[in-house]
Amino acid sequence: MKKVTINTLMKLKEEGRKFASSTAYDASFAQLFEQQEMPVLLVGDSLGMVLQGKADTLPVTVEDIAYHTRCVRAGSPNSLLMSDMPFMSYATPEQACLEAGKLMQAGANMVKLEGGSWLAPTVRMLTERAVPVCAHLGLTPQSVNIFGGFKVQGRDQEQADQMVKDALELQAAGAQIILLECVPSALAERITQALNVPVIGIGAGNVTDGQILVMHDMFGIAANYMPKFSKNFLAETGDMRSAVTKYITDVESGAFPGPDHTIA
Repeated sequence: MKKVTINTLMKLKEEGRKFASSTAYDASFAQLFEQQEMPVLLVGDSLGMVLQGKADTLPVTVEDIAYHTRCVRAGSPNSLLMSDMPFMSYATPEQACLEAGKLMQAGANMVKLEGGSWLAPTVRMLTERAVPVCAHLGLTPQSVNIFGGFKVQGRDQEQADQMVKDALELQAAGAQIILLECVPSALAERITQALNVPVIGIGAGNVTDGQILVMHDMFGIAANYMPKFSKNFLAETGDMRSAVTKYITDVESGAFPGPDHTIA
């Protein structure tokens, strides 16, 4: 696989071509994903739930993410590798720079932060210091205690309008990717069309530029439950490599996510 950069994804968006991405946490699966030409990998703080068995992502540390980033980079030298900034690791722009530096040194090409327009100064400071940023909107799991659970976001007009505003402000601050989680498809389409940068969705319908799944959901081995927006591609194909290929091709064709995996 040729090396994937943000310019690769920008070109795909400009050409109207969709792309797939997945979480990864170790060298072996990272290598498998790269061999199947998965362009984007994410070392997500989801590891707190799927690897560590926690109830949410809050206990995950920067050291946890850095360790798994090193592992994934060893297995996949050519993917665009994003790494999550854990809970309270970017409370101030200055703290964000120090902690993001650790993840970039571990092998990340980009860091991902959860939050709206209040993050703009942090995004600006990071990008000015050569740290690319993916901004995560919608259902932001680190805010689970504010939301009162893992709930769909952006259903009412005021919240939807604010999310569009947040996305535009974060793009203006320098965010190079926006990730939307668990938002209605119509809102995801509105944001995708409003932005110049690639938009990745999870539980946001097939209207975004890219899709991402937690790998454990893709293979049907999630510890707790299968989210509505996910699909067990391993059950459909019977082979892990074929499952990854099926996921990638279904995203590229727009077949996934289908109506059964879309939030209205």
